[in-house]
Amino acid sequence: MKFSLFNFVIAMAGVVTIVQPLPAEESQVNKPKQFIYVLRLVPRLYDDKNWTKEDNAVLERHFARFQEAIKSRQLVLAGRTKESGDKTFGIAIFEAPDEAAARAFMQADPAVEGGLMTAELHPFAVALERKNP
Repeated sequence: MKFSLFNFVIAMAGVVTIVQPLPAEESQVNKPKQFIYVLRLVPRLYDDKNWTKEDNAVLERHFARFQEAIKSRQLVLAGRTKESGDKTFGIAIFEAPDEAAARAFMQADPAVEGGLMTAELHPFAVALERKNP
């Protein structure tokens, strides 16, 4: 009997059972990958007094884009810390087909394009998630 690397041999009480792995479902094969990007304010915006009307308009576009990404189910979650100054940061966990698409999504964020925030991309995987009732 010939075994491939994908076969598993389980010997129990002198009986050998061959267990074939189940073929990957197509939905798993084509499933988008998850990424996270970390957003940090540029130093001039650490002080609330430095925000301009233009900055606030860019921030509104940033938030509206996240709302649309939630509706399209691309964005898993987004939020920010409640600290001030250089300690504050935000995150966006989202799905994309590959790293190039993920980077494009991150760089197209109005807050990043508009120079309000810097962003750093990381591959990510949600391991546990609380389900909403």
